[in-house]
Amino acid sequence: MTAEHVLKFVQLEGNMNQKNGNSYEIDALNKEESWRMFRIMGEFVEGFDKLSGIGPAVSIYGSARTNPDDKLYGQTEEIARRLGEMGFSIITGGGPGVMEAANKGAAEAGATSIGLNIDLPSSQACNIYATKPLNFKYFFVRKVMLVKYASAFIIMPGGMGTLDELTEVLNLMQTHKIKPFPVILFDGDYWAGFLNWLCKDVLGRGLVSEEDFDLLRICNTPDEVIDTVQKWSAKQEITGRKAVCKLSPPATS
Repeated sequence: MTAEHVLKFVQLEGNMNQKNGNSYEIDALNKEESWRMFRIMGEFVEGFDKLSGIGPAVSIYGSARTNPDDKLYGQTEEIARRLGEMGFSIITGGGPGVMEAANKGAAEAGATSIGLNIDLPSSQACNIYATKPLNFKYFFVRKVMLVKYASAFIIMPGGMGTLDELTEVLNLMQTHKIKPFPVILFDGDYWAGFLNWLCKDVLGRGLVSEEDFDLLRICNTPDEVIDTVQKWSAKQEITGRKAVCKLSPPATS
């Protein structure tokens, strides 16, 4: 099947969705459902073609609701700019907020600034700082692209989507579906409640192993983030404060 055929099927599937008024693609099961596979194939093909050969890259995740005057926006921009100056491409979800800040920092450094935007009912558009924008209809295709080309993950404060991406990355490493590399949580205070729950309730009850979190680290400043990524890239050495560790048993008298 040629790329022309795939694109034709993609267009047909899109027309069918418009005709039928489907707004929930996962729930909208109908007789044209099989046509959707060609759109999925098309998104994978486009993503692999456009992102192949981008070189070492870092994926930066975080909230779409962070304002440009927020301190976190400036910190994200600085991190991405400095990583770009080191030769890393920057990959984001392509939206506003933290994603925009990361793409902006990469663009300022003259690095490849990749924005993997997702079609949403709110008509989210890719931010203007992505020099290599791609648009996706399906979250799961977009997730593959966010993960496949990265050599480190930086998780800035965010909401549901950020938590989803964080836990999926940890699960992929735990199950050896992707190669291990640093997963950096920025701002330990923000993540404290989540990490306490993982430590006390999840790890404490034996539902995961401590080594599952070996590469999950906390960084509180851009300098710490840069140092962690740089040392891993150069020496496969992991630095930064370990995010999750088993609680010591209480002392007995």
